[in-house]
Amino acid sequence: MPAAVTDEPLARRRARARRLRGLYAVTPDLTDTGDLVARVAAALAGGACAIQYRNKTADAGLRRAQASALARVVAARGGLFIVNDDPALAAAVGADGAHVGEDDAAIAAARELLGPERIVGASCYDDFARAEAAVAAGADYVAFGSFFASSVKPGARRAGVELLERAAALPVPVVAIGGIDAHNARVLERAGADAVAVISAVFGAPDVAAAARAIAGLWDPVGRPTGPIT
Repeated sequence: MPAAVTDEPLARRRARARRLRGLYAVTPDLTDTGDLVARVAAALAGGACAIQYRNKTADAGLRRAQASALARVVAARGGLFIVNDDPALAAAVGADGAHVGEDDAAIAAARELLGPERIVGASCYDDFARAEAAVAAGADYVAFGSFFASSVKPGARRAGVELLERAAALPVPVVAIGGIDAHNARVLERAGADAVAVISAVFGAPDVAAAARAIAGLWDPVGRPTGPIT
């Protein structure tokens, strides 16, 4: 009985991570919180399974205000809410977890801030060994990329699609990122990506909900592809 009780937080954390399937929408740098909230709501309406709050230009006060507003919106619509680079902010606003890169908090430090039930994702770029180490350190999902040229990070390291096929052996969800849209996302899903992290192709579209739907619709509820590769 004690062992089962101890494992309950881990089980809940893994259940959260398994919800990463399909479109994982990452926010653009916007100063207008109302506009940001409206776009995020539209992405969720279009089928995004998760929202990552990422703003590299806002000050601490605006980041806190935006993260708090988005946490409420995402929770109300049943999505996952992840905060980029800032586990302390994620914990403060009650997010589902945080995402860390190589220059951010270590996975163990993020876990200390977030507690045992929230998820920690890790950027692994083009490095499978880094992904293995991240999982061993307690990462709940790993992200690889950039798979395609990215307007957000034009100098990002490029990853090959074969990395996703290799990552199928990892016991956590695998997220692909970098220059992804409704057309090339098919290739990544077929190669084994559980989810694709997208900024511009969703939030830069005239109709955010439609753009989200076009990507989210490539995964059915059990994660199988729903359309032919074009």
